[in-house]
Amino acid sequence: MRPAALLLCIPWLFASGTTTTADEHPALRPAEQTAVADVERREAQIKETNRQLWELAEIGLQEQKSSRLLIDQLREAGFRVDAGVAKMPTAFVASYGSGKPIIGILAEYDALPGMSQQVAPERVAVREGAAGHACGHSGLGSGALGAALAVRAALEKHHLPGTIRLYGTPAEETVIGKVYMTLDGQFDDLDVCLHWHPGSRNQAWSGSSKALVSAKFTFAGTPSHASVSPESGRSALDAVELMNIGANFMREHIKEDARLHYVITDGGGQPNVVPPTATVWYFVRADAHQDVERNFRWLQDIAKGAALMTRTKLRVAVDTDCHEIVVNAPLSELITANLERIGAPRFDQREVEFARRLQSPLTAQFGTEFPLAIDEAIHREPVGTQPSKGSTDVGDISWRVPTGGLRTTCLVAQSPGHSWQNVASIGSSIGEKGIVYAAKVLAVTAVDLFEDPQLLAAAREDWQQRMDGRKYFSFIPDGQAPPRQIR
Repeated sequence: MRPAALLLCIPWLFASGTTTTADEHPALRPAEQTAVADVERREAQIKETNRQLWELAEIGLQEQKSSRLLIDQLREAGFRVDAGVAKMPTAFVASYGSGKPIIGILAEYDALPGMSQQVAPERVAVREGAAGHACGHSGLGSGALGAALAVRAALEKHHLPGTIRLYGTPAEETVIGKVYMTLDGQFDDLDVCLHWHPGSRNQAWSGSSKALVSAKFTFAGTPSHASVSPESGRSALDAVELMNIGANFMREHIKEDARLHYVITDGGGQPNVVPPTATVWYFVRADAHQDVERNFRWLQDIAKGAALMTRTKLRVAVDTDCHEIVVNAPLSELITANLERIGAPRFDQREVEFARRLQSPLTAQFGTEFPLAIDEAIHREPVGTQPSKGSTDVGDISWRVPTGGLRTTCLVAQSPGHSWQNVASIGSSIGEKGIVYAAKVLAVTAVDLFEDPQLLAAAREDWQQRMDGRKYFSFIPDGQAPPRQIR
């Protein structure tokens, strides 16, 4: 729990208040107004859900309390909930309504290990070594919940045909949940899927992302006394080190957008024992999945060579394989229009001062200059702009159905990803304002899709054109169950 003293020191960080109400949007149609009004009516509930998820801070595949928090509220609102889908205990699909169209909204709620942080402008953990929401998924889950409940209100009041679904997707940080849910066919009957993510800007998702394969390479050797009988041992750690050397030489000859990251998760017990087992965990990324395929096969050959050089045996376990996002121009344009129609929130002087204090350690350490404390603008970018350098398992859904997303300002300007500053920001009133804004935009966008079949048709046509020539391939073996834990 957040310390009481901290709340007393900075109570304004949890002050309520948004910039606009449904009555201030005369351009909205009646069903859209209903959705916005429902978000506003539930604003305290949305903020409280963010606070609770923020405090729970459960890592991927272990989000039992976090997923239950969302499921309970959905069931109370009349949603039909199928829990534990795709053989993942913390995954769920919640549905309201019946028939077509079927619009999905994605919810994430996993935290990052070791990122515990108070809502404070200095680096200070709530609990040392604990997890924290350094990617803002507490806000992502609560904002998606608010949007789904608001769409339900619009469907019911205006007798709109169709089904709204909220997908609880675990373990996004290790790009697992949506991949296995996709392989399980959970998204195949959707007409459109919508997603959002806390960010440092307000904008529709206009660029792609990096495809990624996550795999663990385990070498098995022979133990022996490292000093008395080294000739009787075969070092699995030697194999890991030789593999890593090969991978680092490989970097010179791959495309500039490609990325290789690794950590040694098992390097032996102590120096005087030749390590009989050793494991290295790799992420292999690139802008296009076909490049990931090429690079991962090359990396596997390097691992085989390391095994041959050390007379060890190799086992490769693929945890997940996610694809780049297939962007959608009509959905991006619709979302941008709704960002502008709803209007971005404004931040008061106390929030600006808090943001500046969060930025100051980055200036001191890296010399980073921050022209803005908080970015209140709505940004327009052409679809197909520079791909993100990060990866998300939203990509796999976008290979199955038209998918559109957005970011809203929940974090301080230019805040680095997965930082303690993000944990503090998403738990503050800065984050809360962005969360509520996202819920409104998602809800209105979904209502638009329910009311206008031409929007659905345009999104489908754009998706079909972009999918022309693409063929979905996964390194995950057929029938492989999701990992029960990733670390």
